[in-house]
Amino acid sequence: MSNSTASPALPHARRPPFAQRLLGKRRVRLALSIAVPALAGVLVAVTMPRGPATSAQALAVMALGLAVGLVSGFLLGSRWALLLAPATHVAAIELVRLPIVGPSVDAIRLDSAFGVLALLLGRGFHGLVGLLPMLLGASLGAALARRLSGQTRESHRPGTVVRRGAAALTAIGLLALAALIAMPARTPPILGPDGQPVPGSIAELTSVRLGGKDQAILIRAHSPDLPVLLYLSGGPGQSDLGWSRVYFSELTRDFVVVGWDQRGAGKSYAALDPTRTWTLEQAVADTVELTNYLRARFGEEKIYLMGESWGSVLGVLAVQRHPELYHAWIGSGQMVSPHETDRRIYHDLLAYAERSGDADLRAQLKAYGEPPYADIYGYTLAISHYDTLYRPYTPPRAYLERGAAAGMGPLRNMASEYTLVEKLNVVRGLLDMGSVLYPQLAGVDFRRDVPRLAVPVYVLDGEAEMAARRDLMLEWYGQLDAPHKRRYGFADAAHAVAFEEFEALGRILSEEVLPETYPGR
Repeated sequence: MSNSTASPALPHARRPPFAQRLLGKRRVRLALSIAVPALAGVLVAVTMPRGPATSAQALAVMALGLAVGLVSGFLLGSRWALLLAPATHVAAIELVRLPIVGPSVDAIRLDSAFGVLALLLGRGFHGLVGLLPMLLGASLGAALARRLSGQTRESHRPGTVVRRGAAALTAIGLLALAALIAMPARTPPILGPDGQPVPGSIAELTSVRLGGKDQAILIRAHSPDLPVLLYLSGGPGQSDLGWSRVYFSELTRDFVVVGWDQRGAGKSYAALDPTRTWTLEQAVADTVELTNYLRARFGEEKIYLMGESWGSVLGVLAVQRHPELYHAWIGSGQMVSPHETDRRIYHDLLAYAERSGDADLRAQLKAYGEPPYADIYGYTLAISHYDTLYRPYTPPRAYLERGAAAGMGPLRNMASEYTLVEKLNVVRGLLDMGSVLYPQLAGVDFRRDVPRLAVPVYVLDGEAEMAARRDLMLEWYGQLDAPHKRRYGFADAAHAVAFEEFEALGRILSEEVLPETYPGR
């Protein structure tokens, strides 16, 4: 007979949190909840130092943010993850990308409209697509950890209802944002009088490898057998794909019209880094490389080159170095010496401030002093007052009507040729690429360095242009030696002559330039 007796039953012990049973002590989980978002921040900063610059990158950042938030929330089992995960993630990003330059990633400037714009389009957009999913993920991860640990709260409590409703609305909003980001860019077909695509026409939005970087181009023509016209946008950093498509549509009857988002601009914004390799010499080399690509693709010995503003600097340098590649040069808003222009604009604005009694403008100008400036914000002060230096004029009605019908605006980013992310890049590129490349133009002066071009030269002269630009253009044009040169004056145009006088441009190119320069025409 046994003397043993049954042991009394132990009371039911409360289970520890699920994450604790998996990973052990709370400090281990805390360390992991910090390490995961920090490592994700390092990954983002290394692979996309300016934040998401393409649709694929934006969607990847959204997915990564959601995953990081889920992990952090699950590890902590607490809504403290909603603060801890984003804070460590952002800190890691900002530390890793300290060497990156440009207004969208530099120190925040709230004393300038351009600084606020850079903040919204740079860190602001990155925060929207990266941190909002992370917050949602952290909330869901914490809720999941509590549920698995048996610590669920009553679903009918007001606070729980509000939190779940907010999470649901956030999820719906993020899905809608992802759908908008994923929408592809496109360029409409070239249509005939019957409203149908012209047989054999080209309407192509593609990219080419230039200087080791993928860069976007837009090609439009009624036929691939036409001579090629490459248009160089202003800036540096400006994207004109939509504008060139809308205003140069008639040119596609006589030319294969090619628009190009140069490295760091618009659709090519992701190619900006590393900025140390983005030099004036590389920009000229990219132009020549694109020229040769177009020559080979369309079987042309030479092409036409047309540029506006910064594009007129780039184009003249390309033509000077490789005249054998070009039939002719067409300059619009022709620049000659950016530094001398900036210096004259500074003194013209000071004189305007004195005449008008604008003490604030005078004080700001005096505070910055005469250019060149250490950063872009000194130049943006002048840009915001350009309208005071143009001669009063009335742009042609056709220009205004066509722009209004197509939805063209001063930011130039609403065209179908851009995805949602690329619409933001149009402005980001103008700010960041301008800050990288524009200071390198300080030594350019065509009056000294380009006394001769070995191709015919055609200059579109906006007579309402600022004297600081136009006077230099007239001086250079007057002394320029070229096989043939012609200047066309327009009383009701200023800097963007090729767009403002697009109808006259079409007549000049088809009735004068082509017959004079294209063999067999």
